[in-house]
Amino acid sequence: MAKTGNVMAKIPYIPLRGQTFFPETTVGFDIGRDKSLAAVDHAMNGDKYIVVSTQKDANINAPTMDDCYLTGVLIKVIQVVKKHEEFVRALVSVKCKVRISNIYDEGDMMTCEYTFVEDYDNDPNDLTLQANVRVLKQMFLKYLEMTGQGEATGQEMIDNINDPATLCNILANEIDVSYDVKQTLLEIDSVNIRISHLIDILGKENKILSIARRINNRVLKNMNRSQQEYYLREQLQVIKEELGEDEDFDDEAIQWKQKLDELKLPEKIDAKVRKEIDKFTKMNAMSPDANVSRTYIETILDLPWQKANKTNNNIKKAEKILNEDHYGLEKVKERILENLAVQQLTKSNKGPIICLVGPPGVGKTSIARSIARATNREFVRMSLGGVRDEAEIRGHRRTYIGAIPGRVINNIIEADSNNPLFLFDEVDKIGSDFRGDPASALLEVLDPEQNDTFTDHYLEIPFDLSDVMFITTANTTSTIPSPLLDRMEVIEISSYTEEEKVRIAEGYLIPKKMKENGIKKSQMTFSEAAIRNIIEYYTREAGVRNLEREIGNACRKAAKNIVSGKSKINNVTARNLDKYIGKKIFIEEIGSLEPEVGVTTGLAWTTVGGVTMNIETVKMQGTGKLILTGQMGDVMKESAQTALGYIKSISSKYKISNDIFKDYDIQIHIPEGATPKDGPSAGITMCSALFSLLTGRKADKTVAMTGEITLRGNILRIGGLKEKSLAAYRQGIRRIIIPKENMPDLEDIPVSVRRKMEFIPVESFEDVIPIVIN
Repeated sequence: MAKTGNVMAKIPYIPLRGQTFFPETTVGFDIGRDKSLAAVDHAMNGDKYIVVSTQKDANINAPTMDDCYLTGVLIKVIQVVKKHEEFVRALVSVKCKVRISNIYDEGDMMTCEYTFVEDYDNDPNDLTLQANVRVLKQMFLKYLEMTGQGEATGQEMIDNINDPATLCNILANEIDVSYDVKQTLLEIDSVNIRISHLIDILGKENKILSIARRINNRVLKNMNRSQQEYYLREQLQVIKEELGEDEDFDDEAIQWKQKLDELKLPEKIDAKVRKEIDKFTKMNAMSPDANVSRTYIETILDLPWQKANKTNNNIKKAEKILNEDHYGLEKVKERILENLAVQQLTKSNKGPIICLVGPPGVGKTSIARSIARATNREFVRMSLGGVRDEAEIRGHRRTYIGAIPGRVINNIIEADSNNPLFLFDEVDKIGSDFRGDPASALLEVLDPEQNDTFTDHYLEIPFDLSDVMFITTANTTSTIPSPLLDRMEVIEISSYTEEEKVRIAEGYLIPKKMKENGIKKSQMTFSEAAIRNIIEYYTREAGVRNLEREIGNACRKAAKNIVSGKSKINNVTARNLDKYIGKKIFIEEIGSLEPEVGVTTGLAWTTVGGVTMNIETVKMQGTGKLILTGQMGDVMKESAQTALGYIKSISSKYKISNDIFKDYDIQIHIPEGATPKDGPSAGITMCSALFSLLTGRKADKTVAMTGEITLRGNILRIGGLKEKSLAAYRQGIRRIIIPKENMPDLEDIPVSVRRKMEFIPVESFEDVIPIVIN
């Protein structure tokens, strides 16, 4: 007997028309009835699971429990794509067989209660089962040969399946027989009996196919061409009348061919599509294969082969739009205007792939949207964060049931233009696993020398992406694969200064948030001091995302005051700011900058911008070990060992006893231990902290520092100086020690910040000691 479990709780239910699914397969099907669409929506908002079973009569539009088979399957929705105004196409993974105990009509959708069903008689050591499996494989290969589907593909597929139950399910799903025959198979719980039944079905189908082939060969030999055409047309008409089909099926094919004539596609593509249309006209309109073929043809015809927006190459107009939407970001704007100038001179839309790299909230995604508006292109965005499946980029091959094109082609269809601006967001967070490497699939998309013949696995025909303007965004380039990074031109967007944030808030964020909350200019104002306090005490960040959020909070509080009659005019100032957005999140830690022994102030660069950090050191009785804590990476650990090695080499000069290195353990700790840290630029900071600890002299924590140290005490160049300097400035630090080799980088730091800070260039650690150590 088949094993069954307890009755499961209610779950969305969909009755299938003319289709039966089998476990351990991936299928696609169209959903058009309102209750079925509601069931899909409910599932997509939850765990994505649905129970489906086949209707006994496909013509019933509103089936009840009596109209449905009670043996069905549990499916999980993988993807839903809107293919038409009246229906969607769902790609699902069929998990297991179930028995339905009750079906309920909830009004807007149908639900059911069910129990899981397990197969039995599936012992791989059973000789009868082994014999049946062998015969089944032979019969299926014969079936493929008779239907002209290719034995090689079938042989490869069945060779990779070892479980008899899985083999039976997949082959049953592949054969073209009526749904009631498949339902009979699904309801058999014994694997051995089910395989025997499938062998009988395949045997019958193979005989019918063999007889039909002989009859056709014999009849066609005795006919001339005109007789053949007359006979075939009459035969087709009778078949359609028997099936109850009308002329819509042929009309659809005629409309496709008319559209194909208008598109004037390349010869090879045109021939391939016409061949597919001809094959479609010979299919049963109710068969799953007809739906697959229809989706494929419509996808190709929906592609914007000749549709393109007239791009704007007017530099002055583009510059005006970019400046309207964004304050600052001069490097990005300049690069886009240069690109437009080149396109105007060359009369070509081809250009480099731009990668915008910077901390969160600095406007990478929004500037891409503005570039689309400035160049008069459609805007398409695809987030790559967490994408691990190559098929997301290049689509599924049509050999898989339920295959759909990749998101690149889908987005081009939705844009209805072959030259949109296509934004790949968060390209640094792309992943890979057993389903393939999406980053490798992107190589063809983002290579100007290759993307004019981009071939989606589903379409299997080339589509020209060379006119598409591709832009990618990332927080860091360190996690982007080298071959992919090599195809892109990196433009770094650094943190905003306080002055830039004030201008952005006054010119963009405050008007935007007031409009969103229905507040008029006469009803609310923000003083400049209030904006600066929000930046300093509520939103210490590289970008302006939290600043926008806090301004929104103030606007909502003002809206409440206006509606309740408490205050018709709301003037937000530094004094009353806490009444609008609450108490300060960050406070000035003046006490923490007092000189201490063994503690120094360092600077670091992260994916969210620059940060300041204290490096703490202590010594304790021990055996001379160096203990490193605070989630340091390998490079930072080596920097700590290098710093200690250098201190040992100068110990006699500064009267540091050698016994300390033998009788004491030394620990270096960087607070916020949950945050990983790495890089060589903290070398000078750790060396200063160790020197202070071992000499017993206090270190000046109002001086921040950054630089890599060598065993000879030389200070080497580092990166991210602008972000680190802005982080020190936000913390109230006005003196920074930097490597002398970094002096040219000071030009990147805004003048407003540079004037208020003292940058002290050093070449060796000997230069640092009199500045930091008291």
